[in-house]
Order: sequence, then structure tokens, then C-alpha cells
Amino acid sequence: MAAPYSKKVMDHFMHPRNVGEMENPDGIGKVGNPVCGDIMEMYIKVKDNVIVDAKFKTFGCGAAIATSSMATELIKGKTIEEALKLTNKAVAEALDGLPPVKMHCSVLAEDAFKGAVDDYLKKKTGVGLQGWRPHEEDHEH
Repeated sequence: MAAPYSKKVMDHFMHPRNVGEMENPDGIGKVGNPVCGDIMEMYIKVKDNVIVDAKFKTFGCGAAIATSSMATELIKGKTIEEALKLTNKAVAEALDGLPPVKMHCSVLAEDAFKGAVDDYLKKKTGVGLQGWRPHEEDHEH
């Protein structure tokens, strides 16, 4: 039987990067899936419009942890505008794919990040991320 997860997914699950809370983050995004119980919190630190640090806390399955870890790796060092191009598909591709039933985890990772940017922009400008709303969760876990 083939393994359902790629080596990269297993690596980011077993050795997650950037895990933990952040003191005085510039933005916090918190999302959850009521169907499966996954909860993600992502924290960003921004300096001169560049995401200089990103951390996460995730309560969920291995895929949820791996997608959170990969998302933080993909956004660190990028400008807000560059990082906003992050999609759930890009997170899944960076992990060498996810089983279809676990793609919602990459959606949560995208939403947690964009929620953190929304929070950051509200604090900085009084206006959040234009037109952004978390994806509706109707996937099974």
C-alpha cells in the first residue's frame, strides 16, 4: 500500500518549522474547521513591508501541521504583496501534494496567513485585506 503522504509532508509533520507563539506579533490569523476540529493560529512580524518572521500553532491532524509549517516557510522574507500570492494549491505543491481528502488543510493554512495579514492591515491602516474572507469549510476530514 502506498503511503498517503509525501516525504515532505511527513518531514514537516514530524519536524515542523516555526511552531509556537510569537511575542507582540504584528498580525494574528485564527481559523478553524468545525467539521474536523482543526484549528490554526498564524502570527506574523512585519518590518518595512517584509514578513520577517512567521510562527504558528495548530491543533489538528498531520496534514494540518505540515501545511501550517510549509506556509510559514513560504511567506518568510517576502513582502506582504508577494506573500499574498500564496494559495492553498501552492502550499500543497510545495509539500509534493496532499491526498484530496486533506486539501482542506492547505485551505486553512492560506486562510490563517491571510487572516494574519488582515489583522496586521487593520492595526496599521484601519482597513483590512480588501475583499478577503475565509473560505467556507464544507470538506470532510
